[in-house]
Amino acid sequence: MTSDTDTATGSYYTRTEDGRYRPTAHAGGAWGPDEQHFSPLGGLVAHALERRLAERPGGEGLFISRVSYDILGRLALDDCEIEVETVRPGRTIELLEATARIGGRAVVRARAWLLAAHDTEAVAGVSAEPLTPPEELEPWRMSDLWSGGYIASVDVRPVFPSRPGRGAVWVSTPLSLVAGEPVGPLASYLALVDTANGIAVRQHPDKWMFPNVDLTVHLYRQPVPGWTGLDTTVCFGPAGQGLTSSVLHDRNGPVGHASQILTVRPQPGPPREGR
Repeated sequence: MTSDTDTATGSYYTRTEDGRYRPTAHAGGAWGPDEQHFSPLGGLVAHALERRLAERPGGEGLFISRVSYDILGRLALDDCEIEVETVRPGRTIELLEATARIGGRAVVRARAWLLAAHDTEAVAGVSAEPLTPPEELEPWRMSDLWSGGYIASVDVRPVFPSRPGRGAVWVSTPLSLVAGEPVGPLASYLALVDTANGIAVRQHPDKWMFPNVDLTVHLYRQPVPGWTGLDTTVCFGPAGQGLTSSVLHDRNGPVGHASQILTVRPQPGPPREGR
């Protein structure tokens, strides 16, 4: 239901009514021209979770510390509806669940653990090293490898030359997630995380498919938006499964980890459109 004029909106989605969103052409997927890329949709789901948290009395004392997305089916480039419910209420620990539907069918379910903030500055510490800042790096035209509106919309800065199964990049976008709507820092950050599966490919996507069926993000620090850093390793097993694992960074250093389980299979026909 997108149109050519959608590409000029400067956003990935427009709100059509409460809880319903229309993707623009910028949300187009990498595996098919009539699909959404999961990265902005994952950000949109996080936006709905952040909105629910903001509406909760005392919600300012809780932080989303884990989001686990299950991708239940094809993500058509069409209107979507997102509903959020509380699965496990609590004062210091709470569990939310969000369901995204397209055409009345559930296509994504996400569960988010909310944890209370405590002062642990005296014992804070991480083992991962910060990435080279993005302004010191040259852009990479990711669209030379991948098609789709989302890939064409992002600014990607490799930290070092990628090789099969290994890469590290910074990703940012000039576009807003939802047109004319304030979006929280976590949703803005998470809207770029699913890019990880395309930065360190083991096989060329013209010949092999390796879409992820989930995305799980663990955070030990709340990220600041602007640039999402992905220090990524991709593994393919011998029987059709793969795993993309990333250390997540923002400008201040590492913030957590992300993982994506992959279904690996040969491409069934001729090269994808545009490739």
